[in-house]
Amino acid sequence: MSNIKSIIVGTGSYVPENIIKNEAFLNHSFYEKNGTKIEKDNQEIIEKFQSITEIEERRYTSANQSTSDIGYLAALDALESSGTNAEELDYIIVAHNFGDIHEGKNRVDLLPAIASRVKHKLQIQNPDCIAYDLPFGCPGWVQAIIQADYFIRSGDAKKILVIGADTLSKITDPHDRDSMIFADGAGATILAAEEGSNQGILSHKTQSHTFEEAYYLKMGTSDNIDSKNPEDLYIKMEGRKVYEYALKNVPAVMKMALDKSGADVSEIKKVLVHQANGKMDEAILKRFLRQYQIKDVDHDIMPMTISKFGNTSVASVPTMLDFILKGKLDSHKINKGDVVLFTSVGAGMNINTVVYKF
Repeated sequence: MSNIKSIIVGTGSYVPENIIKNEAFLNHSFYEKNGTKIEKDNQEIIEKFQSITEIEERRYTSANQSTSDIGYLAALDALESSGTNAEELDYIIVAHNFGDIHEGKNRVDLLPAIASRVKHKLQIQNPDCIAYDLPFGCPGWVQAIIQADYFIRSGDAKKILVIGADTLSKITDPHDRDSMIFADGAGATILAAEEGSNQGILSHKTQSHTFEEAYYLKMGTSDNIDSKNPEDLYIKMEGRKVYEYALKNVPAVMKMALDKSGADVSEIKKVLVHQANGKMDEAILKRFLRQYQIKDVDHDIMPMTISKFGNTSVASVPTMLDFILKGKLDSHKINKGDVVLFTSVGAGMNINTVVYKF
């Protein structure tokens, strides 16, 4: 049996220019989920929010930018920085959650697929380049990487473009405190087949919990029952349940993936975790290491971007990877031979982890 590995040969990202600081929410009217107005001072609400999530600001797209637009820009960055000819791509997989949402309309637009739109924008003529979407909650990009790995190792593909892009600012309820978490962004990664390499994807593991957890994140009406468009739907989250679910289940999935890889926990140099909540991510790392009887946590192992970019869903992990590989994220570096975990959790409820050796 051939020893084909999936190797990262290029990365790219797009971070919107519009910086939205926490102070931008001072004049919002926040409501409880039962529709009653929250009487607390907004300054107090924002300070508590920041202490829990560590988010100070986030980025929003401009009014005329959609998911396919920023996904295309991230793809272009990955193609150009890697010197890849787009016509050589066998697949384009785009992970997202809401497709294109046009300013002021609050309606998702999924036809044609976002991947088809990106392929069109890239002006790819090759009909054997298959473009499709993967809606899988925040873990969508990681899951798309897993699917791409299957295609490559089966011999079905030699080069695949995987994109994670979302414009969550266009689908958030301005009267919901949780709306401050979400942001916009796009990341792209190019995987290529390589025979006999000791680098590349070593293993992966995915779980879906739906018996009780399926609707921890869902679509719902505004918390303000007197809003102008009561039939509009927004992203809604059971924050406490998501937090408890993640701490209980994510570390176990990370361990399953690592144990399957054959790598030792001591070899892990970075854990690129979905930027959902600063405190939650720190707790996940501690619980993961505790499974190996490691109590002293080196926080440098887990880069964080959430304070400046917020929760960009499927874009958070690939954007962080691109920043590190291009020397754009503080002192964080990834060197040849490093073992890195890509891990995410989100709507579905879904969890996944990829173990990769550079």
